[in-house]
Amino acid sequence: MDAHTDKQAEQDRIKAVYRRWHGGAALDRYAWHRPEIVQQVAARSRVFAALLTDTVGGDLSRLRVLDVGCGSGGFLRQLIDWGADPARLTGIEVQPDRLERARHVTAGGVQWRLGTLDTMGLRDFDLVSAQTVFSSILDPAQRRELADQMWRALRPGGWCLVFDFRYDNPRNRDVRKVTRAELDSFWPAASSRFRSLMLAPPIHRVLARGPWMLPDLLAAVLPPLRSHFIYMVQKGE
Repeated sequence: MDAHTDKQAEQDRIKAVYRRWHGGAALDRYAWHRPEIVQQVAARSRVFAALLTDTVGGDLSRLRVLDVGCGSGGFLRQLIDWGADPARLTGIEVQPDRLERARHVTAGGVQWRLGTLDTMGLRDFDLVSAQTVFSSILDPAQRRELADQMWRALRPGGWCLVFDFRYDNPRNRDVRKVTRAELDSFWPAASSRFRSLMLAPPIHRVLARGPWMLPDLLAAVLPPLRSHFIYMVQKGE
């Protein structure tokens, strides 16, 4: 197959995986009210808040943000809660049902785009994010291509943000871990940040119904048990 055919086949595989996953019983493990999900969302929000304040600043009202693979829009809603202007936010998603959900539950003004970043010619964003997107792409060349597209969409001095998995899941061959070395190879960074977070879900599920501070304490004292990371990298002026 040529490169175009390979790319289309990978995109079709990813779409099929998400359609199957979002229609299955596995979603029950990620219900918003489960104790471990509540704690994971809180942990992620804490790290997002710290890193965004350290990089783009505490005032998000003028920030232009592009969220690649935005799903149902959760990250953009978080930014709106923290003061971002909906009219300056753009979300891209390949699954129509998830994009429709994002439109339905998010403040008006956000720009929603159905498709892939390479077809849209978007430029001059202050922050370009991709969350559990790279791990869904198994082909290394296509990961690098997405990284290049994100970099082109970023203004000089802006930041890329990646939230993803640190480890492979032997029970899920549809995803592959993302390493810091791989990310460092994608972008010629003027500056970067890396934080691991969130207790590995199988352990967290067992501990979640105990004292609320136990998962946080375990994640704090045993960094190898943290299953995810947030990576931010700045484009030179």
